[in-house]
Amino acid sequence: MKKFVLLHCGFEKPTPEIMTAWGKWFESMKDNILDMGGHFSGGREISKAGIRDLPLGQESITGFTVVSADSLEDAERMARSNPYISSIRVYEMMSK
Repeated sequence: MKKFVLLHCGFEKPTPEIMTAWGKWFESMKDNILDMGGHFSGGREISKAGIRDLPLGQESITGFTVVSADSLEDAERMARSNPYISSIRVYEMMSK
């Protein structure tokens, strides 16, 4: 099995319906989740151009989950079943 990180993008104020959908997704994925990750509450970007605040919005990276899957395609199938707000970015994690 390979490891993949799912970067959750987009923010909406959580409602009971959103929280229920996420709970059901985590339960359905429990055999593949290696790290439930967490939620981000804004942040800052540091670049050669300087530092800027990153408010929460539709383009924000708002959390992550690490999953195990046989292939990128399998990880993509898992991501499609997620109740994402805007999108999910899927990256394979390199082994040491």
